Amino acid sequence: MRVFQGHQAAGVLPAGGAVALGNFDGVHKGHQELVRRARAHAQRLGGPSLVLTFEPHPTRVLAPQHAPPLILPLEHRLELLAGLGLDATILEPFTLDYSKTPAESFVRDVLAGALRVHAVVVGFNFTFGHRRGGNPELLATLGTQLGFGLDVVPEVLVDGQPCNSTRIRALLAQGDAAGVTTLLGRPFGVRGEVVHGHHRGRTLGFPTANVEAAVELLPALGVYAARVTSLDGRDDLRGHPAVVNVGVSPTFDGTRVTVESHLLDFREDLYGRRVEVAFVARLRAEQRFSGVDALKAQITQDAAAARALLGPAR
Repeated sequence: MRVFQGHQAAGVLPAGGAVALGNFDGVHKGHQELVRRARAHAQRLGGPSLVLTFEPHPTRVLAPQHAPPLILPLEHRLELLAGLGLDATILEPFTLDYSKTPAESFVRDVLAGALRVHAVVVGFNFTFGHRRGGNPELLATLGTQLGFGLDVVPEVLVDGQPCNSTRIRALLAQGDAAGVTTLLGRPFGVRGEVVHGHHRGRTLGFPTANVEAAVELLPALGVYAARVTSLDGRDDLRGHPAVVNVGVSPTFDGTRVTVESHLLDFREDLYGRRVEVAFVARLRAEQRFSGVDALKAQITQDAAAARALLGPAR
């Protein structure tokens, strides 16, 4: 998948394709349906399949005090979009000046002009342009004039409930890893480098990989069954079962939230390596123990529960 910084750069793409519009934070099942339809239209039309998204998220520019934390960093989102088979993603730079672009100008200059698409795919509640002056109705009207078709995707439901980024954030705040998996179509994962911590896990008999997660959003504090995958091209870690603590280590009076992963039946040194921790299920809330022995006994139970849930290493 090619990535373009702005619609001007994307003008080198062939005409006659299909573009899905949106923010795509999380690349959840609703977003996946937008992409699926864009690809289907592109195949029918014989042109490229595209996503156009705004970077940074418009709320961060227009009302930063109300901007929600991103579910996934940009790099991870782009990787997931590429995995859906798109030909290209356009990252449209969003600034205060850009926010004043009239909706009709965006359609004429960007969609019909620079991108020359013949099909546009949006969600049922998509708005765009200055003061959110654009909506699916305007797109339909202009599409008739400018020669592109419009496909409006209705609200995507999963188990009868709306699939959207707001609900995913709420489930993460509750620690409902399984519920988030249902909406994403995959476990929620955080990525980062394994760094040195306090080495308490090793002294307890449960060495941990302390992952410096470069993310804005973590699941609720607690202990999780998870899978750890290497991002550095090596094959020794592919969904390896782990028990992971997201928290501040209250037994040791910690204050900083960390992601500490004890990989089951794995003893190699991971320092300096980049990994992804994918949360499968929450085992319990984080808690303070009376001492080291009580903590060790609980970690033993946590490891057994994670092992039973996840099975052996792949």
